[in-house]
Amino acid sequence: MANITLRPIIKADNLTIASVIRTVLTEFKANKPGTVYFDPTTDDLFSLFSTPLSQYWILDIDGKIAGGAGIFPTVGLPKGCCELVKLYLLPEYRRKGYGKLMIEKCIESVQNHGFTQIYLETMPELKNAMSLYEQCGFTYLKGPMGNSGHFGCDLWMIKEVESLPADR
Repeated sequence: MANITLRPIIKADNLTIASVIRTVLTEFKANKPGTVYFDPTTDDLFSLFSTPLSQYWILDIDGKIAGGAGIFPTVGLPKGCCELVKLYLLPEYRRKGYGKLMIEKCIESVQNHGFTQIYLETMPELKNAMSLYEQCGFTYLKGPMGNSGHFGCDLWMIKEVESLPADR
C-alpha cells in the first residue's frame, strides 16, 4: 500500500513541483503563453503561497512529489471567493482518486479560510481535469472572474462551498 501524504509546500519543493507543472502542461500541449508554464511565480510557489488566505498542498506518494494543488485569493475576485490554482498530477498517478483528494483538501482549506466559492481557470487541452472538476461539482461560467493574468486559459468554472459553522 502506498504511503500518501498531502502536506503544505516547503521551500525545498519549489524546483520539483515547478517541473511537475511544466511536464504536465507540455504533455497536453498546453505549454503556451498566458499559462502558469511561463508564470515566474511557478518557480517559487513556496513564496507565492505565503500570501495570506492562500494554501498549497503537495501530494507526496512514497516520498515522491506526485502533484500539488492550492487555493489563492486572486485579485479582483468577489468577496468570499478564491481560486483553485496549480492543480497538477503526474501521469502515473492519475485515475486513482488523487486529483479528487487534492480538490477535497483545497475545498477544506477554502472552508477554513471562510470562503464560500471556489473559482478556477482551465483550457480545453486539459480535458481530464475538466471532467474531474465537473465530477466535483464545478459548473461553467461564460467568462473570467478576477485578474489572474492567465489569458491562455479560456474556460472558467465555479463551485459553491458550504461555510463551516462559526462554533466549530
